[in-house]
Amino acid sequence: MRRIYLAGPYSAPDVLSVFSNMRKGMILATQVRQLGFAPFCPWMDFMYYFLDQENSFDLENCYTYSLAWLEVSDGILFTPNWRESEGAKMEHAYAIEHHIPIFYNLMDLVDNYDEE
Repeated sequence: MRRIYLAGPYSAPDVLSVFSNMRKGMILATQVRQLGFAPFCPWMDFMYYFLDQENSFDLENCYTYSLAWLEVSDGILFTPNWRESEGAKMEHAYAIEHHIPIFYNLMDLVDNYDEE
């Protein structure tokens, strides 16, 4: 099963926009899973923050944790509005530097791995 890292905006100027970004990311993760891939969904990280009784899950820890998943991913799939996210831009650069296949839509992702 191919591991696919998902990337796109999480933070936003207001809480409803944050919730909207989370919803879009989680829907994308569900679609990727239904297509037979194993998605890494950073929009689920809120659980670690809420359940961390030691308050050790800070932003730096979050980035380190996510990067550990990107390092072992078979590809990275970006949401359509990924350029609105500084984190996604960094993940894009990382993927290029480390030759991780980059996808901008589900069709390209599926087509790429159907050929194997």
